[in-house]
Amino acid sequence: MPKVRRNRSKPPPEGWELLEPTLEELEARMRDAETESHEGKRRTESLWPIFKIHHQRSRYIYDLFYKRKAISRELYDYCIKQRIADSALIAKWKKQGYENLCCLRCIQVRDTNFGTNCICRVPREKLEEGKAIVECVHCGCRGCSG
Repeated sequence: MPKVRRNRSKPPPEGWELLEPTLEELEARMRDAETESHEGKRRTESLWPIFKIHHQRSRYIYDLFYKRKAISRELYDYCIKQRIADSALIAKWKKQGYENLCCLRCIQVRDTNFGTNCICRVPREKLEEGKAIVECVHCGCRGCSG
């Protein structure tokens, strides 16, 4: 995941001070997740915390711009251009049915055996009763369907 970086020649737009402490905290958590030992975990399981933090960072900027309208378009575009937030994931959140999408890998049909979506995209009421808690293989999500 890209580090929160700023172009030194051009200062960030107005309102960056509002975002900076939270983004730095998320960046520190991301560094911890990347260096965390993955002994005893499956290969995909070791990436779950990274996906979760990436989702939180993009959702934070999405909520500030689209829901609360607390940041300007200029600051939002700056965050997208600097790759602080995932523009493809945010584009999916704006579409109906994908408001709670956890990651883009869960809707890519080429990553599954039968050409379908991930198990976390199936609504809970449609899953069989008495079955164990289902986790997504890709990101560890337990259900992100609408």
